[in-house]
Amino acid sequence: MTERQEFKVLRTYEDFELREYLPCVIAEVKISAQYSTATSSAFASLFNYISKGNKSSQKIAMTAPVITAQKTDISESSEWYVSFVMPSGSTVGHLPHPNDSQVQLRELDTETCVAKSFRGRANDELSRKMVMELRASASKANIALSDETRICRFDPPFKPGFLQYNEIVIPAHF
Repeated sequence: MTERQEFKVLRTYEDFELREYLPCVIAEVKISAQYSTATSSAFASLFNYISKGNKSSQKIAMTAPVITAQKTDISESSEWYVSFVMPSGSTVGHLPHPNDSQVQLRELDTETCVAKSFRGRANDELSRKMVMELRASASKANIALSDETRICRFDPPFKPGFLQYNEIVIPAHF
């Protein structure tokens, strides 16, 4: 089974969870593209990095999810950050350096986020709908959220869309 990004559920609401994500390292590519093509455009660079495309030719285990994120309001930018979460226990200092200058390694601290899961192909229309629902639900629960939005995909693109599992994750402010 593929390792998943580690978190603790702090509270379960009617249609979302409040989670504490544990520190981790991500390999990330910044790309200017439409949402529909951002992940596929950046995926090759990230997959090459974990498949020996690094200075030490070391293979790194694939983890889940593949994260496609915007740092600003989802409707205002075409800049996306596509990332792979590195295996738990990884540190930037112990991971091999990428051969591709587009791939950047970044450490993330402990972070509190809201998360909503959904099934289906995480296309632009469905993802936007889920983001709007999550933001509205968090607002009703008086949880302040950042502008950043993460669309987390757990399944390969060839899996039938109706079987695909995804999550919307948004950092919270307390």
